[in-house]
Amino acid sequence: MTEQELQKLKYPIGQFECPENISKKHIADWISTLEHFPNKLENLVKDLTNEQLDTIYRPDGWTIRQVVHHLSDSHLHSYARFKWTLTEDKPVIKAYYEERWAELLDSKTAPIEMSLLHLKSIHTKLVYLLKTLSEADLNKSFIHPETNSEVLLNFNIGNYAWHSNHHYAHIENLLKRNHWI
Repeated sequence: MTEQELQKLKYPIGQFECPENISKKHIADWISTLEHFPNKLENLVKDLTNEQLDTIYRPDGWTIRQVVHHLSDSHLHSYARFKWTLTEDKPVIKAYYEERWAELLDSKTAPIEMSLLHLKSIHTKLVYLLKTLSEADLNKSFIHPETNSEVLLNFNIGNYAWHSNHHYAHIENLLKRNHWI
């Protein structure tokens, strides 16, 4: 496999490219993506067998099961980051080792239904919150400790909409390559 082919498997929709000027339409579109993502994901994976769920989507990648659990874990962190940012002045958020979380037994073996339900709950709460944010709220930021950079909430909405679509594409592309859909 060439490096270019591997990069396409890693980033099937490309990396997140945030517009320089984030419009209300961008925000509305991203929130819509987040609102519909849990059901869209569930419809993609609900009929997969355990063998299919335990298939990696690319060399040195995670299994579909690990990706579903990762989405639940990651979006829980995102929700907390939004809440911290709205209630504190430029908080330094807690980073986590997503690769290590994905290697925990629950991520490797637990039924995906628990994470699908969790995603629905987190996204319902997140979308409700995001729809209430003012322009001033959207321009609040947190500090990411790994890069020591400020992350604006308006950017973070787009980043998590991208993150949802990014991992959805990992799974969908594997299902297509294997003729499972």
